[in-house]
Amino acid sequence: MRSKIRIRNIEIGRGLKPMIVAEMSGNHNQSLDKALEIVDEVAKTGANALKIQTYTADTLTIDKKDGDFFLGDKSSLWHGMSMYELYEKAHTPWDWHKPIFDRCKELGLICFSSPFDETAVDFLEDLDCPCYKIGSTENTDLNLLKKVAKTKKPLIISTGMATVSELGEMIRVVRKSGCSDIIFLKCTAAYPAKPSDANLNTIKNMRDMLDCHIGLSDHTLGTAVAIASVALGSVMIEKHFTLSREDGGVDSKFSMEPGEFKQMVVDAENAWSALGRIYYGPTSNENSNLSRRSLYVVKDMKKGDTVNKDNVRSIRPGYGLNVKYLDVIQGMKVLKDVPIGTRFSFDLVK
Repeated sequence: MRSKIRIRNIEIGRGLKPMIVAEMSGNHNQSLDKALEIVDEVAKTGANALKIQTYTADTLTIDKKDGDFFLGDKSSLWHGMSMYELYEKAHTPWDWHKPIFDRCKELGLICFSSPFDETAVDFLEDLDCPCYKIGSTENTDLNLLKKVAKTKKPLIISTGMATVSELGEMIRVVRKSGCSDIIFLKCTAAYPAKPSDANLNTIKNMRDMLDCHIGLSDHTLGTAVAIASVALGSVMIEKHFTLSREDGGVDSKFSMEPGEFKQMVVDAENAWSALGRIYYGPTSNENSNLSRRSLYVVKDMKKGDTVNKDNVRSIRPGYGLNVKYLDVIQGMKVLKDVPIGTRFSFDLVK
């Protein structure tokens, strides 16, 4: 595993702040103006990148409205549609890609895409796409993986429903095809996903097993799962983005609105910052003397008075003699007059 991967101006790797990616998906509702507004709002959140998807309904399926091609599961967000109808509604027209890429560049966002077939890779190469993301449903398409890997650009792969053997096959194919910069995203391919199905402990296991950087593609509601992944070493967080869930985009119900996404960016950075390093003792911002106890004179003492537990006690703050010496100094006589509030020290009795 390379210690760091660079995508444009962002370095990704262990110990580095996680890269935050906003997924537009089909939440533009077939409006280029709305797609560009999404780019504008993503830039305001502090995210590092915007991801889109490159396909057409015809590159994904056939125009058949019954049988295997009908989405009949009543629990699905897309119940009652054919697959072709869904992809027609959700796809980002290819002639929108350049305006979206250009707007991202103007605003300092990295823009990249998920190609869903080999023609999409060729198209994205003409746009100088800086990296590629393979979604959960395409990660076993080894020909697509080979095609993308041969660009030798960083490759991000969502794990979805992949088994250990399938993950192993993916990484062998990708590395053999010339790609060494690989990030796997732990992903639960449910929309929305339950936090109980996130199984974030897999992140460390996958990192050790595959010798790759690991991040998270998160379809749960809220930010808890994404922030928890940072503590487990996630180097990238991808979440769906919408201007408003009330807009009714195809993925809007499990997408984050601008204010929520901005808060996630802040929380992710704070979580990463909180990991820090292995360290014991007071930090630069801790005043240990104020919060600790030490030995102080609590009653005026005259020269020759004997130290006892009534005139010398363990109290705050911590500028006096360490409290562990309280029993040692019992019975000693002070060498001079000592007023109340004096920090006790051995100089007073020796």
